[in-house]
Amino acid sequence: MIGKLFFLVAGILLSLPAPAGEAEIRQALKVRFPNVRVDGVQPAPLAGLYEVRLQTQDGPQIIYTDARANFIIDGSIVDAKSGRNLTEERMQKLTAVDFGALPLDLAVKVQRGNGKRVVAMFSDPYCPYCRRLEQTLLQIDDLTVYVFMYPVIRPDFADHSRAVWCAPDRAKAWLELAANDSPKVPTGGSTCPNPVDKVLELGRSLRVNGTPTLFFPNGERASAAWTVEQLRAKLDATARVTVKK
Repeated sequence: MIGKLFFLVAGILLSLPAPAGEAEIRQALKVRFPNVRVDGVQPAPLAGLYEVRLQTQDGPQIIYTDARANFIIDGSIVDAKSGRNLTEERMQKLTAVDFGALPLDLAVKVQRGNGKRVVAMFSDPYCPYCRRLEQTLLQIDDLTVYVFMYPVIRPDFADHSRAVWCAPDRAKAWLELAANDSPKVPTGGSTCPNPVDKVLELGRSLRVNGTPTLFFPNGERASAAWTVEQLRAKLDATARVTVKK
């Protein structure tokens, strides 16, 4: 639908007067992209650009346009001085969830120390990035991780996640499967009542399109790679939010 960087919108828009605000930009985009839902338009962090929030089948998306909607920019705005990805920060807010409404009873609870730092995570034990994140989390103390087992990378191995739920010690079984360099599959079977199918439905409803996906107590989601220091700082910053455990 939209190019990766820039493209020129030609035709009828070139004859339109310069839009003065959101309504005009909405109308201009509607002419060119009648099947795309525009959720909002506002000035972007960069002077002369407007942020356009779209709703697509994959969830919210941000693009940018000029005041006449003659040009579309599909990409991120990065603050060169601080290195902050301003587009990514906006997306985190737009895709935030009500953490308190997450069905934590469907998650494997892994707790270390007093558990004051809290995060929920959709994870596939056969996702290499998930395994790397699990090993990073192991370096953070006083942490509670609610793991929603989300076997989408290797769905043929979904029974391994089910076997974790059936294990006497779910947290231990999960870490042995998902955090070890060599995964250890629980041996107790996978036929007990388990929430894996419900978690798959939950992930789809939350538009979890990749693993790992983290949800912090303030509702923000993230999927980027984290260093131990970055993750600890984020967890500390959100630890003030009360979470019903």
